[in-house]
Amino acid sequence: MRKRWGLLAATIAAMGGVCGGANAQEQAASAAQPAPTRIDTAVFAELPVLTDPRISPDGKRVAAQLAVQGKQYFALVPLDGASKPVLIGTGDTDINEWHWVNDDWLVIGVGKTTPVAGDEWYIKRAFGVNATSGKMVALNSDETGQDGGTLLWIAKDGTPRVLLAAQTSIYTNDPGFWPQVDQVDVSTGKHKTVLTGREGVMRWYADGAGVIRMGIGRSMDGRQRRLLYRPSARADFRTVDRAKGLHDGLLVPSLFLPDPGKALVVQDDDMGLSALWEFDLATMQTGKQVFASPGYDISGPVVDPVTSTLLGVEVTENRATTHWTDPTMAALQKKLAAMVQGAQVEISSFTADRSVVIVKVGEASAPGAYFIYRAADQSLQPLAMNNQTLKLRRLHPVKTIRYKARDGLEIAAVLTLPRGNAGKNLPLILMPHGGPAARDEEAWDWWSQFLADRGYAVIQPNYRGSTGYGTPFTRKGEGQWGLAMQDDLNDGVKALVEQGIADPKRVCVVGGSYGGYAALRAAQRDGALFRCAVSFAGVSDLQRLLAFDSNALGHEASADWLKAQAPDFKAISPLFHPEDFSIPVLIVHGKKDRRVPFKQSKLMADRLAAAGKTFQFIEQPEGDHFFTRQEDRLSFLKALEAFLTKYNPA
Repeated sequence: MRKRWGLLAATIAAMGGVCGGANAQEQAASAAQPAPTRIDTAVFAELPVLTDPRISPDGKRVAAQLAVQGKQYFALVPLDGASKPVLIGTGDTDINEWHWVNDDWLVIGVGKTTPVAGDEWYIKRAFGVNATSGKMVALNSDETGQDGGTLLWIAKDGTPRVLLAAQTSIYTNDPGFWPQVDQVDVSTGKHKTVLTGREGVMRWYADGAGVIRMGIGRSMDGRQRRLLYRPSARADFRTVDRAKGLHDGLLVPSLFLPDPGKALVVQDDDMGLSALWEFDLATMQTGKQVFASPGYDISGPVVDPVTSTLLGVEVTENRATTHWTDPTMAALQKKLAAMVQGAQVEISSFTADRSVVIVKVGEASAPGAYFIYRAADQSLQPLAMNNQTLKLRRLHPVKTIRYKARDGLEIAAVLTLPRGNAGKNLPLILMPHGGPAARDEEAWDWWSQFLADRGYAVIQPNYRGSTGYGTPFTRKGEGQWGLAMQDDLNDGVKALVEQGIADPKRVCVVGGSYGGYAALRAAQRDGALFRCAVSFAGVSDLQRLLAFDSNALGHEASADWLKAQAPDFKAISPLFHPEDFSIPVLIVHGKKDRRVPFKQSKLMADRLAAAGKTFQFIEQPEGDHFFTRQEDRLSFLKALEAFLTKYNPA
């Protein structure tokens, strides 16, 4: 699994990488250069060079996913400019998370679909990784069950110790099915059990000192949940809160404060918008509000990994940002923003003493880049351009608009317009997001930027059922899949037509996952409004989607939730209404999609063929749900462009 990559230093150098190239101000200045009228399709298909880079505690290395020759690897990149990075190839294995333990060791969490007892199971494991050599140490035993190695805590004294929770059996009637917590030395893999499993409890939480303080238990069907709590390692756990279903919230602390009786929790305010609150663990009562963003949910706190204190709060308003509550971090943010004029600056990762910081620079119209800031000499040097061709070049402008749905509900949407265009009577792409419990924001989006580059306006509505605008807004999507949620999309098109931005005779709908479902539903239900539809990895049959998850623990609760999204699965599932499709449809799906089964698209294509409808179906043999391969991105964009050129030319 481990691999050294001799050419990687040249790869990084070519992208203006570690310890070289122009400084941040020079790079940002290049963004003012006008974009060409048409950029090659392959440029938009480029994988982001770095994904989620994290600095080591001593500031000497970066751990991240790295794209090399169209594929993703887990990489350990030295910042000395001389040593060769180490790559760990993923193959069919996902690397889901990575965390620095000390200067020399990390923990990574991996997952892979594996045949078990005649079925396909997603198996998760944890490994220790040496930062210098790439040596991997298995942190699970042969007896570990399906879910192995959930990281709960990392030692703060520099030793390679962590707390991991793992199942030791796959059988529900075996005590080992319920995760136990072990202290593990990641350099040797040696275990010491600190908490045995407890029936019903699948998730444990530790405080900053490494004491397991809370657990979440649930019934076998997932419909009943409970919160267990203890004030210290010597005390017994007691049930302090209960909830029903998947989405009634338990009051789980987001941060145990150094004072053992205090914590911070994320909880809705009177308007149903999540905010950060003080929490008394003795009385289990919320105290004063620490932070809120009017009109928006918060995403969660940013915590100092050493002191376990609050540094800031992440929130997505029109775009994702961090509001730093810690004065030192706020001052650092201000300093960095002043060093890079005319671009958005985000602190992504930092050492404990803030002497070395990974900084992300970019905006919604540019793919952005990562820089390394060093406090010692106040320098800001490039680490990696996320798109090696575009670098920090600005392309097509992005902004948030708001419009009213037909029932008066206000909908926020992200609008991308072709650069240099007057913004009048444009061909339009309606692009609903996936989820649907998700949202779009002002961020670099390779789909919408590609389409804008080809002359289309792109609208991405945050329809009812989207997250980020409060619990009441999300719950307005219940029972409205393919109904009012679909109306919200159509009303966004209507708003742009009324403003003169969009040509009502040149509109196509393009989406992935739930957005792919919405595209199929539009072609089946609202064909008179559109010229064509494109579905990537879309759902066509909700009943089949329900059955796909039927073997999972607690699937009854998941089934309850899905059933609440639509009153009649068959009525709103496009698979059962091929005769109603009235516009051409492009369907693309990866055969290795583990989120939405490939069969959802294959069956839809078969039904459309039998009904004599105009469609194109493209199978991506190695494709997954998230376009992790550059080859699949490129084939999709080429097919998309050809399809739109034929049926809705710009």
